[in-house]
Amino acid sequence: MNKIDLNKQQKRKNLLDAAFRFFTSKGIHDTSISDIVRDAGVAKGTFYLYFKDKYDIRNKLIAYKSSEMFREADVKLKQAEITDPVEKVIFLADHVINQFVTDRMLLKFISKKLSWGVFKNVFIEGGGSDDGDFYDIYHAVFEDDSKYENTEIMTFMIVELVSSTCYSSILYGEPVEIDILKPYIFRAIRQIMATHER
Repeated sequence: MNKIDLNKQQKRKNLLDAAFRFFTSKGIHDTSISDIVRDAGVAKGTFYLYFKDKYDIRNKLIAYKSSEMFREADVKLKQAEITDPVEKVIFLADHVINQFVTDRMLLKFISKKLSWGVFKNVFIEGGGSDDGDFYDIYHAVFEDDSKYENTEIMTFMIVELVSSTCYSSILYGEPVEIDILKPYIFRAIRQIMATHER
């Protein structure tokens, strides 16, 4: 990557980081594009080189932050040398949940918006490969698609399950603390995957 590309990448990252700070402190509705660009130290026109509006940056920010989590989880997964697809998914889910436990601000920002639709739109249907490699992780987990029927639907169900069930448990201990809930989440993941086996 040359110096110009690195500079562009840094500006985009600065915009994403500034947006995250404002969205998590003021909320999206009370944040203006002017707030974001001023904090990022770039001109307003630069914002529009990368994003359509503040809702576009929010969606890309969700994908960006989610991708950071999944990249870190993927590194740990490779170190663990797990080969079974079910155990890979459980490992990734556990790692993501643990990251949410550690960073509750990230949980509040991402979890209710973490959905397969965001991943599919940003990573698979194009335009978001700068945000990371969720698409590659997804394909690495399901290298042998022939074992499962429609891995996309299966992944959608798992992402929705994990993101929706851990939110209240981590933040409020409802219906139970996350450590009590985790085995039930993992059992549900195993059942979802079992029902998709060919």
